[in-house]
Amino acid sequence: MSYVEIDFLDIEEKVEYIDFINKIVEKCFEVENLLDKKLYMSIILTNPENIQKTNKQYRDVDNATDVLSFPMFEKEELENYVANNEEILGDIMISVDKVKEQAIEFGHSFDRELAYMIVHGFYHLMGYDHMVEEDKIQMRAKEEGVLNLLGITRE
Repeated sequence: MSYVEIDFLDIEEKVEYIDFINKIVEKCFEVENLLDKKLYMSIILTNPENIQKTNKQYRDVDNATDVLSFPMFEKEELENYVANNEEILGDIMISVDKVKEQAIEFGHSFDRELAYMIVHGFYHLMGYDHMVEEDKIQMRAKEEGVLNLLGITRE
């Protein structure tokens, strides 16, 4: 079963990204006990210009960022939709150039950085946030848990 629709917006389509993203998303669904649910999400891989334009349009922030998440539901609403419906959790937009840049900056692989962006976006779609320290700790623990299960480390 496919849990994710992957689109390439103004960047070259790479099959290896598709396989990798599917593996990451499936692990996220497994960890959150969603494998048997009729849920899916959209991931758009793009360039800094498109992510900046989207960031400006929807968040009124005029800069390029690494990842944007657009959840369809609030955290409190998810349980009802997860149990009863075929629904899209939301959309994630990732700047591939920013992923490359941050992988170098943080001293780890492109795959690790891309995996982190996917997992980070997924947990935003699941209603988690990192604006308050307590919430950030909970979200980071979930993210690292998925990455560790996949064997994707910071090295």
